[in-house]
Amino acid sequence: MNVLTVVGNRPQFIKSGPVSEALRGAGIEEVGLHTGQHWDDALSTVFYEELGLPEPRHRLDLHTADPEAMRPGIADAIERERPDWVIVYGDTNSTLAGAEAAVEAGVRVAHIEAGLRSGDLTMPEERNRIAVDRISTLLLAPDERSAETLRAEGVPGRIEVVGDVMRDALDLSLPFAKPAALDHGPYALLTIHREANTEPERLRRLISELNGTGWTFVFPVHPRTRAVLDGAGIRLSPDIRAIGPQGYLETLALIQGATRVVTDSGGLQKEAYWLGVPCVTLRDTTEWVDTVRVGANTLVDPADPVALAEVLTGATFPADAPQLYGDGHAAERVAASLAADV
Repeated sequence: MNVLTVVGNRPQFIKSGPVSEALRGAGIEEVGLHTGQHWDDALSTVFYEELGLPEPRHRLDLHTADPEAMRPGIADAIERERPDWVIVYGDTNSTLAGAEAAVEAGVRVAHIEAGLRSGDLTMPEERNRIAVDRISTLLLAPDERSAETLRAEGVPGRIEVVGDVMRDALDLSLPFAKPAALDHGPYALLTIHREANTEPERLRRLISELNGTGWTFVFPVHPRTRAVLDGAGIRLSPDIRAIGPQGYLETLALIQGATRVVTDSGGLQKEAYWLGVPCVTLRDTTEWVDTVRVGANTLVDPADPVALAEVLTGATFPADAPQLYGDGHAAERVAASLAADV
C-alpha cells in the first residue's frame, strides 16, 4: 500500500511526524507533498529539521494559500505516484486542495482530525472542515463528539475515532523541549495569527487591551501579524516582549513555563490543556469545545475584548481535568485504519 500525504502549514508538519513513523511501522509507503502554504523558514523548514521529518518528494513552493493554485500541482503528483490513499490533515486550504484533487483523480481521501466544528461559518477553516468531511472515504476523528457530529451530518465515509495525533507529537517531543531562557519573571505566552484577528483595526484593539492588562507577555510574532503591526503602526507596550516565530520544541518549552496561554491558535489550546496551563482564547468560538466545557479554556470575543484583564486573572486549570483527545497512540490507529481498508 502507498499513500500521498499533503501538508502545507506549521501544525500539519507537527502532526505528520508521528503518523509518518506509524506508517513506516505498518509497512505502508508514504510520499510527502508540501504545498508551500507556509513557506517562511521559521514556519516550515525549521519543523522538518527539528522534528526529523522525511523530506517531501513534491514541493510545490507556491507561497500562497489559494487552493485553486495548489490543486494542479497536487493532481500532477497524484498522477505520478498513483497512491492508494491521499492523507490530509485538519482544516487549511492545503487540506481542501488535497482532498478535492484526490477525489477528482478517483483516489480515496483519509481526513485526519475529521468532525471538528466551531459553528462559525465565517471562518474559512470551518468551511474547509465541512467540505473535506463530505468527500472523504475515511474520517479519522479525534474524539467521540466529533464522530457523533459526522454521523449527524450523514457523511458517507467510514468514521473511526483514533484520538489526536498532535498528542502523539507532544509526547514524543516533550523530553527534548529545552526550558526557555528568559530574562524576566512570570509571563503569559501570547500568539495572534488568524486572518480575522490581524485585520488592522481589530489587531489594534487587541493590542491596546493587552497593553493595558499589566501582564507580562512573551509574544512570538507570526510573519502576517508582524506585517500588520509594522504597516499600521501598532505599538506594543514594554510588557509585551516580541520575539521571532519559534520552532515546535521551543514553543512547548514556552507553554510549560507560562502561567497563561493567550492565543487564537487551535493547536495551542490543546497543548496548553495537555500541559496543564490555563488558556484564554481570542475567539468567540472554538472547535476544541471540551477544553471550555471542563473550565480549562476561556473564550474572549476579539472584537470586544474589554474583559481580558479580568479573564486573565481568573483563569485556572481544573484539578480534576479529564483526559481529552486521545492517549498518545492515535498515529498507530491511523495506520491500522488505513491498512484495514485496502
